[in-house]
Amino acid sequence: MDSLSQGVAAVMREALERAIRPRFQQLAAHEISEKAADDFVTVADREAEEILAAGLANLLPEASIVGEEAVHFDPSVLDRLADPLCWIIDPLDGTHNFAHGKPPFGVLVALAENGVATGGWILDGISGRFCHALTGQGAFLNGEPVRARTTGQTPPVAAISLLFADAERREALKTHIAPHYTLADIPRCAAEQYPRIVLGENDVSIFERTYAWDHGAGVLFLNEAGGKGARPDGSPYRVDGHFEKGLIAAASPALWDELAERMAGI
Repeated sequence: MDSLSQGVAAVMREALERAIRPRFQQLAAHEISEKAADDFVTVADREAEEILAAGLANLLPEASIVGEEAVHFDPSVLDRLADPLCWIIDPLDGTHNFAHGKPPFGVLVALAENGVATGGWILDGISGRFCHALTGQGAFLNGEPVRARTTGQTPPVAAISLLFADAERREALKTHIAPHYTLADIPRCAAEQYPRIVLGENDVSIFERTYAWDHGAGVLFLNEAGGKGARPDGSPYRVDGHFEKGLIAAASPALWDELAERMAGI
């Protein structure tokens, strides 16, 4: 494993072991709150982000930092996503699951240059599975090279997120897209969904909300593994397009093309 990824992995594992795992299924009611309807934050999110921000700043002091919880308190932090070098932190991905005492959940970190993710790291909160990718260097699972593979099923397996779609969009996805696929559960955790696609558990996924901390690491990991993650019109996913809607992820370019063609009709 390259030295940067070793350093990032160490910081992520420190956050997991110090702030997150000790609180799994141990949260008191006052340690959980809602940022918005059905959007939870816990004391573990906040403490993990502090650990991650400090550790990543030590690795690359010249990089800006955008953390999910920092943005909640000060939305202007999002302006840093287009900086020459920027760490992007999701300290506890899958907080809804975590707050309810169930997996999956994990830690996500991305490194971006001028709005484009060039490094991505994904740590599973239960198993410790570690996925990472650097632009042009491939994707890795627990330090070993990994290539995306399909499920081989007909019809393909799809995880279609309807959580953040409006009523009209939700109905269109149900009517025109879902019948062409075998539907899988939505893990409510990008740190789980992207590995599922690469590891042959799901073939495709559709996301409506595309926040940088949820997708920066995962899209890079998928693309470097030989799958495809991109906007529905085929344009690359950029972390500084944080508020844009719509993202298709697929275990192969052919599966991506097939789904994108169907999406174009709704």
